[in-house]
Amino acid sequence: MRIAVILASTRAGRAGAAVADWVVAQAQGRPDAEYTLIDLAVVNLPQIDEPIPPAAGRYSELHTQQWAETIAGFDGYVIVTPEYNRSFPGALKNALDRVYAEWNNKAAGIVSYGVDGGVRAAEALRPVLGALQLADIQTEVTLNLRSDFEQFGARFTPSDHQATVLGGFLDQLESWSRAMASVRKVPVAGPVQ
Repeated sequence: MRIAVILASTRAGRAGAAVADWVVAQAQGRPDAEYTLIDLAVVNLPQIDEPIPPAAGRYSELHTQQWAETIAGFDGYVIVTPEYNRSFPGALKNALDRVYAEWNNKAAGIVSYGVDGGVRAAEALRPVLGALQLADIQTEVTLNLRSDFEQFGARFTPSDHQATVLGGFLDQLESWSRAMASVRKVPVAGPVQ
């Protein structure tokens, strides 16, 4: 099983890079899945520039075709997101909205961070994941800028219990990703005649 850890923040000096690295480091050595970091700052997708809605699956731009291929190659996703103005970053919304079928019938989990653990970003993200037919797991990792970082975000120092929370989160994500793989293998019935 292949799971992408998507780093949503693209800001210079972002706290999320340390969080995403921590997730990948904690996931290393897990026997049932391979975890790969996808940094949206590196991917650097332009604002949506496709003339046809993504649900049609006809991508004309090379960067969209490459993004579709990248996303299609994973069975599940860990989304590492900050909370910006009670929601998640525009770069993440752009990345999610750019393709459609490649997300369908897979599992996703949210690792959020912010003043209150990024919980509002996670809640804003859940309906978007549902619209993309991504099954979002219930377990969530919420990292607080006051207690899991030094100097209000300058250095990531997760509380000891966060590794345990992340372990349960990854267990659930792997389980759901495995279950959703069986859904993707079910053929879609044609129209009734």
